[in-house]
Amino acid sequence: MAESKATLSIDGKQIAELPVLEGTAGNPVIDIRTLGSAGYFTYDPGFLATASCESAITFIDGGKGVLQHRGYAIDDLAKEADYLEVCYTLLNGELPTEAQYNEFKDIITNHTMVHEKLAHFFQGFLPDAHPMAMVCGVVGALSSFYHSDLDINDRVQRMRSAHRLIAKMPTIAAMAYKYSIGQPFVYPRNDLTYAENFLHMLFSVPAEEYKVSPTLARAMDRIFTLHADHEQNASTSTVRLAGSSGANPYACIAAGVASLWGPAHGGANEACLNMLEEIGDLSRVDEFVARAKDKNDSFRLMGFGHRVYKNFDPRATVMRDTCHEVLNELGVKDPLLDVAMALEKVALEDPYFIEKKLYPNVDFYSGIILKAIGIPTNMFTVIFAMSRTVGWIAHWDEMLGQPGQKIGRPRQNYVGDINREFKALSER
Repeated sequence: MAESKATLSIDGKQIAELPVLEGTAGNPVIDIRTLGSAGYFTYDPGFLATASCESAITFIDGGKGVLQHRGYAIDDLAKEADYLEVCYTLLNGELPTEAQYNEFKDIITNHTMVHEKLAHFFQGFLPDAHPMAMVCGVVGALSSFYHSDLDINDRVQRMRSAHRLIAKMPTIAAMAYKYSIGQPFVYPRNDLTYAENFLHMLFSVPAEEYKVSPTLARAMDRIFTLHADHEQNASTSTVRLAGSSGANPYACIAAGVASLWGPAHGGANEACLNMLEEIGDLSRVDEFVARAKDKNDSFRLMGFGHRVYKNFDPRATVMRDTCHEVLNELGVKDPLLDVAMALEKVALEDPYFIEKKLYPNVDFYSGIILKAIGIPTNMFTVIFAMSRTVGWIAHWDEMLGQPGQKIGRPRQNYVGDINREFKALSER
């Protein structure tokens, strides 16, 4: 609802009067939809000051370290709920009752298998292909298996698509991993939880039984929850823009996967591990900390501070505790994990890092956990995509359910040539 008006004047001449919209939280937004009729567009590269939609799914206040899904604090969800409970809440707007949760869990559990023909898709990839390349292609191909159930104007069909995607993404992710290391695919099991099932499909082999550690399953579940949604980031905006054209949900999620694959977006925890490998061992930690403090040195500590959270990352507190639980249970002896713990100690105690609020973020801890579990770095972004699928599909569904939805059509500030004289090829 418009609470007040903003007046745009240029050289003392009033151009337009624009409504100022107040949400339930966050900054007010100026509604510029009528500005084009006055002969003007706005210029905002990266849309850093532009609200592209109305949404009731996720709220972030980076200055205060706030992240809420449907009004529920992320640390409460991560500690008290499991990932499927969070999925239900993101999709439906309310925490589920016990009956609703059990029904939702059964639906997801019974949709985890993929069509056997889908397994053949992987044979078309080279064994050394990046797992994200495989996931992007296979997710997009899902539409060819459900072509009779793609009416995006029918919310029942939209929800069936959502359930399939949430259920099948772990299976597809695990298949990408197994294919990349030359092992046979492992089928999902209905007697396991969502996180247990993923670990089972990743690490079990036909030759022997694999027992899922409750600590590792809980850690994976929290990683899923803490990456489930993050408001209007690049990949979510990509899904919304693709969806605004009427594209099917599988194509939209594949677009989100492709966007997340970009190193500026989904590769943060992988970058953390690469940084740890560059440092190498404990004897070089002080050297690299000094380099990080030197403004003339291009080296940066990855996994510390956050573009959005200027105070602290609310997800990191939960992830830190989980990280130490995993390391204590596994007792892993790895020089890189020793380096990581040394860096954490510096960041939490050194006045330089405290003053600049360069605390370890969720990517720092999740990267350490995944490495300790034995997951290779090229699978980190795949797990991120798997976790984020519910956020993408929730935003896609919300957008399609809003009245007056239009296809995305950003404007531009054209700076090229105009009205050039064309000359025939023989005259050039």
